[in-house]
Amino acid sequence: MSVLLATVVTVVATAVVWLGSDMLEEASNQLAGHYGLPPVIQGSVVAAIGSSFPELSIAVLSVVIHDTFDLGVGAVVGSAVFNVLVIPGVSALLAEDELNANRDVVYKEALFYMLSVAALLLVFSLGVIYYPHESGRLVADIPPWLGMLPIALYGLYVFIQYADTVEYVAEPLTESVNVRRQWGSLLLSLALVLVAVEGFVYGADVFATTLGVPEAVWGLTVVAAATSLPDTLVSVRAARKGRGITSLGNVLGSNVFDLLVAVPAGIVLAGGAVVNYGVAVPMMAFLVVATVALFTMLRTDLHLSDREATVLLGVYAVFLSWMVLETVGAVGFVPGL
Repeated sequence: MSVLLATVVTVVATAVVWLGSDMLEEASNQLAGHYGLPPVIQGSVVAAIGSSFPELSIAVLSVVIHDTFDLGVGAVVGSAVFNVLVIPGVSALLAEDELNANRDVVYKEALFYMLSVAALLLVFSLGVIYYPHESGRLVADIPPWLGMLPIALYGLYVFIQYADTVEYVAEPLTESVNVRRQWGSLLLSLALVLVAVEGFVYGADVFATTLGVPEAVWGLTVVAAATSLPDTLVSVRAARKGRGITSLGNVLGSNVFDLLVAVPAGIVLAGGAVVNYGVAVPMMAFLVVATVALFTMLRTDLHLSDREATVLLGVYAVFLSWMVLETVGAVGFVPGL
């Protein structure tokens, strides 16, 4: 009965996070246009933060309220893997033409994104070296000040994006924006996402207890896919309109926010967190592999063909198969699962 209830709660939570994130994206874009923010800031920062709010919520709430950091980290890293493999793949297959990129996306955004992966991995490594947890040699008790380092790096990312458009002059709006209504919609969407995240945490707890599915695996797969639905919708919509650069920019901007803000925010707000290094590092390593696969294919003629998109989806299928094998104990590449 509890498994059935948990399944229903997870499905409903997915629908709620979908609705809340769509409202959040719309309100954020309306307010960004009203306040005259440059398009690159709207896409890489405002839209990315809006569509990544589910990951931020689950990373914070799982450690602050439920005292379980594995679910939050799993959801964020799993979402990042989903974003770089599934979203570009689906976007390319559903686009009327090939998914186009440019050198700014392939080089500038890619380099900062890889720096984000390295920065979070560095935080985990410093935690293991200097703040080992009493429960084991691959477990770190990370203090809040370490969590502030990636957040500071995100501040640099925002500054770089702003500096590139410092001379931007906003065009007059063709339609008036009801600012009070949009702010109300924004606050309501945040509340919906928070409620949905509580549903994900409940489902993860039931499945971990009843079926023996580790919370990290649940976060890496089911929760990650569910929280990435808003990013998927935004990117597919942009790709179908021929805006491949916007589609890819949303993916990379969301991942940068997830890695540099969502995970560290949980550490900072909780006053520290316990991280299983043996689980985190293999997952981060696969994220690097997924990222290399994406940018290798994007670099060929600066577009993503249907065949290359199929390869990316195949790599994600390998990832899911690996998680299933880890759960049933057929393989043991991830200590602690």
